[in-house]
Amino acid sequence: MNPLLLTLIVGLFILGGTLLGFCSKNNKNIINLAIGIAFGVIVALMALELAPEAYENLNVNAPWRAIVILITTALIGLLIMNILDNFVPHHEHESHHAHKHKDDTCHNEHLSHIGILATIALVIHNVIEGMTLYVTAASSMNAGYLLCVGIGLHNIPLGLLIASTLRTKKQTVITSLFLSLSTFVGGIIIYFISSVITDFMVGMFIALTLGMLIYIAFVELLGQMIHSENKKITLLGTILGVGLFLISFLLG
Repeated sequence: MNPLLLTLIVGLFILGGTLLGFCSKNNKNIINLAIGIAFGVIVALMALELAPEAYENLNVNAPWRAIVILITTALIGLLIMNILDNFVPHHEHESHHAHKHKDDTCHNEHLSHIGILATIALVIHNVIEGMTLYVTAASSMNAGYLLCVGIGLHNIPLGLLIASTLRTKKQTVITSLFLSLSTFVGGIIIYFISSVITDFMVGMFIALTLGMLIYIAFVELLGQMIHSENKKITLLGTILGVGLFLISFLLG
């Protein structure tokens, strides 16, 4: 199988998660579960995959310099998300605090805000992931198959997150297709410019994505979870998210 085809197939898992999300669009418990799952997946992804991979690519016989570059680049990614935060249709945390999610309009705006920010960060992440998948499959198709399954498993709850946060079905479908194709775009990029991309450059991109996902997880998702009416559901989702990623991590 062509490695590019694998990068296309893995995006279909996001669409699968989106279809699951359509079945639970108006169910707050399912939405909270999805947010918890996404939080668990993203935190595990950052800790077990992105941070070590960024450090490995940045470490050229200078461990401390690699750590400084990783932290600095991640902070830049976090700052970028904070700046983008001001250009995305905004939410009001205060209304959540004061009314305990009784104001459904503000609640829906907050969810939509999270979905848009998550899309921005995940497109970058998926492009890099597509590059990684292509390189792996080009070296060993067996390893490529396993990595494809691994990436696909942790893409399902992310697709569910997008479906549970964006307001309209049309917006959700377009966004999910865009996210699904972003992994394929990564494969195409590495196919054409693999000869000029260095490990250090890949490490910088991964560190940037790490910072962006830190913002998504701890500023947006965690804030939503803290003020959830059913914290047991979000905690269960977090546990499931971490477990799901661990399975994909072991397979990949």
